[in-house]
Amino acid sequence: MTGGVRRVTSGGPRATDPWAEAFGRARAVELPNGLVLVSGCTSVVDGQVVAADPYEQAITAFRTALSVLEETGLGRDDVVRTRMYLTHARDVDEVGRAHKELFDAVRPVASMIIVSGFVDPRLVVEVEVEAYREAPAP
Repeated sequence: MTGGVRRVTSGGPRATDPWAEAFGRARAVELPNGLVLVSGCTSVVDGQVVAADPYEQAITAFRTALSVLEETGLGRDDVVRTRMYLTHARDVDEVGRAHKELFDAVRPVASMIIVSGFVDPRLVVEVEVEAYREAPAP
């Protein structure tokens, strides 16, 4: 922990993170102000892409992000922002359906962004999650 910043480097119980060591990234960063940022998550579990369709990829990616978030003591109800990166506009409805299924009661602010591709061409969805907890009183 540096300056009150905590870094979660494991892939979480749902997935290994093949890019953490290669690229020098954390899975999540917890800031002293109570904000927790979860880096991009995909449907890669144990080094394998586990889903082909956009809905299943989104569900898997969000579940991975939520499992990483749990390592900081936060959960779905603490999510305040999501970002969904898609390679095709045709997948918006399916990814949106996955988001609604998981976050309908929470209603975080959300963005869907169409991108040209990911590091593995089988991936069609990547998600980021931000969560918040009130910082402890000094």
